[in-house]
Amino acid sequence: MSTAAARVAARVTALADAPIPAAIRAGVVAVVPLTIVGGLFMLLAHPPLPALEARLAPWQPLLEIPVTATFGLIGLFVCLAVAYDLAARRGQDRLSALFVAGVPFLMLALAPASGAPRMEALGSAGILVAIVVAIIAVETQGWLERRGAVIRMPAEVPRMVAESFASLVPLPVLLVGFWLLRFVAGFDLAEALAGLFRPLVSALDTLPGIVVYAFLVAALWSVGINGDNALDTVVGPVFLQYLVENAAAWEAGTPPPWTTAQGFFSTFANVGGTGATLALALVLLHARDPATRKVARLSLPSQIFQINEPLFFGLPIVLNPLLMVPYVACAVLLTGSTWLLMEAGLIGRPVVGIPWTTPPVIGHWLVTGGDWRAALWGAVSIPLAMAVWWPFARRYEAARRNAAAQAPAGTTSSSARSQNSA
Repeated sequence: MSTAAARVAARVTALADAPIPAAIRAGVVAVVPLTIVGGLFMLLAHPPLPALEARLAPWQPLLEIPVTATFGLIGLFVCLAVAYDLAARRGQDRLSALFVAGVPFLMLALAPASGAPRMEALGSAGILVAIVVAIIAVETQGWLERRGAVIRMPAEVPRMVAESFASLVPLPVLLVGFWLLRFVAGFDLAEALAGLFRPLVSALDTLPGIVVYAFLVAALWSVGINGDNALDTVVGPVFLQYLVENAAAWEAGTPPPWTTAQGFFSTFANVGGTGATLALALVLLHARDPATRKVARLSLPSQIFQINEPLFFGLPIVLNPLLMVPYVACAVLLTGSTWLLMEAGLIGRPVVGIPWTTPPVIGHWLVTGGDWRAALWGAVSIPLAMAVWWPFARRYEAARRNAAAQAPAGTTSSSARSQNSA
């Protein structure tokens, strides 16, 4: 990598790992288990088998309660998770951060006229508000602490008691501030953020938008930048909101409104990892070059669970011009073709949260709520990606053999690989 490129990569990585972007990303990731658990209960309440659904129909209201407790409160959990993580990165008290962020967020979820809680504001519609409130709350808490505006208890006071008083100044400041903004001035933060992010929300569910996203993620990875981390701060909350709204629609028996909900890219485009590298491992299983064959075989078990680092850095793909092209091409091809199939109604849209390590085909079936057509497409996408990888993999293997043949006696295969990927 050139010096200029290395500097750019370092700046992008530093920006993605800054406290606020990192806390947003961590907060969205932290609630993934809730979408998984909520999705499991949703599958129980609405199983893909009609006979089983009929038998479980009497239990449906009870089975939907955990769905409401997870998906229905996702905004609140995002607020708490972002606040907790950001406070930890800022070196502030994490327990107090939960109060100074959570209480104002709950207050904003109250109806101005009646003061009654609005459940929609605590769910997917409140995710953006939750993130903004968490950041403002933690940053305000830190600002006040740095200026000594905090109640400090004597050393002999138990730690938990002393820490609980840390929120006694920032909490009323934040409550009054948000109260004046929302209930006195009538400024709707949720509506303002929705208007600000509406172009992004709409664009990410279009074919050009999601293809550009897929290209950027794969392109950044191929030059050594964590593409997911670099972009998830912006797109992660949007994809999560899509999933929650899809789940609610599916539970209500209506068509899910969003195509690119959380699980779309990680399941349908990342078959065996970003760039569908499971296909590359399968192509290279019987490579004539011993080192290439060994890397492919050793990486295969982890790639079944969507972990492709052994192959990605073992060949390597990163900064290897020959392999970067199919790496990006596979991500774009599977993203675009999956979007078209979902838009045409040929396969279902994501409605259930699943771990990103779920194996292909199984993951395709689960994320769409048990759509066998999605599982079939998952099986078809592997040989499709293999066809993209095939000519490049064979050329790569031939280049390695030529480099090894031309290398002086005693030169290691790793040296030959370095020459080839330079």
